[in-house]
Amino acid sequence: MNAEKSAIVIGTGIGGLTTAIYLAQNGYQVKIFEKNATPGGRCGQIIREGHRFDTGATILLMPEIYRRIFGTLGLDFDECCIRHPLPTLYKIHYDDGTELEFSTNQKHFQDQLERLEKGSYQKALLYIRSGYKFYELAIAKLLGRNFTDFFQFANLKNMLLLIQLKTYLRHQVYIKRFFKHPHLRTAFTFQNIYVGQNPLKAPALFAMIPAAELSEGSFFPQGGMFSITNKLVSVAQNLGVKIFFSQPVVKINTCKNRVTGITTSSGRTTDGGIVIANADLPYVYRDLLPDKRRSARINRLKFSCSAIVLHWALDKEYTGLQHHNVFISDQYRSNLKTIFNKQSLSAKPSFYIHAPVRSDPTAAPQGQDTLSVIIPCGHMGSKKIDWNILKENARMAVINRLKQQGFDDIQEHLKFEISYLPQTWKNVFNLSRGATFGSLAHNIFQMGYFRPHNRHPFYKNLYFTGGGTHPGNGVPLVLLSARLVSERILKEMNDL
Repeated sequence: MNAEKSAIVIGTGIGGLTTAIYLAQNGYQVKIFEKNATPGGRCGQIIREGHRFDTGATILLMPEIYRRIFGTLGLDFDECCIRHPLPTLYKIHYDDGTELEFSTNQKHFQDQLERLEKGSYQKALLYIRSGYKFYELAIAKLLGRNFTDFFQFANLKNMLLLIQLKTYLRHQVYIKRFFKHPHLRTAFTFQNIYVGQNPLKAPALFAMIPAAELSEGSFFPQGGMFSITNKLVSVAQNLGVKIFFSQPVVKINTCKNRVTGITTSSGRTTDGGIVIANADLPYVYRDLLPDKRRSARINRLKFSCSAIVLHWALDKEYTGLQHHNVFISDQYRSNLKTIFNKQSLSAKPSFYIHAPVRSDPTAAPQGQDTLSVIIPCGHMGSKKIDWNILKENARMAVINRLKQQGFDDIQEHLKFEISYLPQTWKNVFNLSRGATFGSLAHNIFQMGYFRPHNRHPFYKNLYFTGGGTHPGNGVPLVLLSARLVSERILKEMNDL
């Protein structure tokens, strides 16, 4: 194996698989080493007794990014991924009985908004247009390009860009320009939690998330989000990429200012011309590399939140639930402060339920249901918390809230439960502090050039892809990270 034209990828997450494909198409011999027995990382899958659960992302948002990235790989995303457009993006339930559907039926959407606040529909359209402009501008000039030099980022042009993108303004302040009703302010900002952000403190730039989903739509792939992982695995293997499962990497081997390869838990050493880490970036710096000074610096950054996830297999279908369901507690603000300030969980949490059978009947045996309950919570910190007790409390809070909604027999029809706690995310996926949504948070000082770079500052042939590096968390941005790091690798290796 020619070491100069060989690459080792650590992890089969979306970023690792996509990077492997780019490199293989450009003549690299690629080997991927995966800790677990199955691919995908957090974009994985559990199947048990005919019930199928996505382990991470459950919503396909920003389809144009998927199309663009797949297109650069020579793939037609619309042919690769059979997906169902969702007429109702999600249904929001408030504790006072108010319900709001984010619907593609504009008349229905308008009627609901106007019932809550007169004139709010036109303001919502303005908010969506403005947020979508943020999205297009951010992808073109901030999130969709490499920053390899400080002055590429810190210049007058980009300072003006950051002002245009309202990065100086909190989303919670920005939303007040459009809506007075607290339910509407929550409905158009809670989506910041998708990338582990605190909706109370996220910059207004992230109005782009609800704006993008309302502009481009929300979709569900046939077979779940794992079907995207499966397609990438198939393409990679057809290009000759070798994937080694159940092979945890325990060390990245170094020599002076270069890496030489990796060592797995079995003691096997594999050499490579370049190494690309798709594992959690803080974990790589802390556990796989010798320089603890840089690791300590990364450990001082802001981390995103975690989540308690309850995967429920039920012998009855709960048709009253939509595909995506959001339950907003009347203690919403207190919830968020407990999550982000105390790294814990409130007694009466807000939560989300994914019910994939609504769009894909193959997710459960006929007449049965597959539900995933996602309850955002604090990440693991210095404070000792019994997460098993919090899990029991969270489960009962969810069941009691569902009883209020008329679903009063969940416990009687529960076949089994698979639960994920912050410690699970840490143990299974090496996520630092069990931060479910991608360990590092987003703020103006953790974006662009200020986010950990996609090449190590000292080891010049060690690169990174995934949510921990630029541009950030979430499957669309991870796809972008794969394209950006591949472009950088090909340019820098060609310049040698």
